[in-house]
Amino acid sequence: MKHLTNSLLKSYNELKDSIPVKPGKLPSKGEMVKLIDTLRNLLFPGYFGNKPTGKLLEGAEQLLNKQLLRLPGRKPAKLAKEFLAKLPEIRRSLATDVEAAYDGDPAAADKEEIIIAYPGFYAISVYRLAHELYTFGIPKLPRIMTEHAHSMTGIDIHPGAKIGNYFFIDHGTGIVIGETTVIGEHVKIYQGVTLGALSTRGGQSLRGQKRHPTVEDNVTIYSGASIFGGNTIIGKDSVLGSNVFVTSSVPPGSKLKI
Repeated sequence: MKHLTNSLLKSYNELKDSIPVKPGKLPSKGEMVKLIDTLRNLLFPGYFGNKPTGKLLEGAEQLLNKQLLRLPGRKPAKLAKEFLAKLPEIRRSLATDVEAAYDGDPAAADKEEIIIAYPGFYAISVYRLAHELYTFGIPKLPRIMTEHAHSMTGIDIHPGAKIGNYFFIDHGTGIVIGETTVIGEHVKIYQGVTLGALSTRGGQSLRGQKRHPTVEDNVTIYSGASIFGGNTIIGKDSVLGSNVFVTSSVPPGSKLKI
């Protein structure tokens, strides 16, 4: 055992540039999942628990403070309060997403079913929370949140994406929405859709560049469609059929199919 311990300690030093050693200095994924659950209780009172709002807010603030304390140069108490103050605005956006799902899916028995059971709505809810943290310039925490939703639903939405109101994901499994994607209002996408980047050779040199497409208002994208490139714009009122492969812009009102 001593030999194994020494061998591991040696590898820590040898690989410190590839796998930095950060004991106790990184956010806890387990506690971030607790934060997501607490925030969803606040967003949808009575759906996932019945604790008083004041108690839930206090718990959310404590959880967020604890994670922010691990990030150097931050003012956790101030940031936590500013983020929590955004919850009414996030609820208003999510209310439009519920409406979009209910209007867009005749299989939905009621709006409660969408909130409780739809994986697409779960992924959107977590995204909208994570995106707000992302806009505050908080590292790591937003990505932990959306990757948790990814693991739960198979829907991968980067917290940096900009998504308008009345967004509906139907079925959802296998959807990828990249960091610099911009999506307008009243957009509906089905399972297996990718809004991605063209070849990312060059890696970190591309950071900060627009790499993912823009989807304008009132667009429907059917299952398996792949849209790539930061200069690609899907014009408003367009319909993209299943399995289309798009790497250049299409004008408003287009109907693409294989």
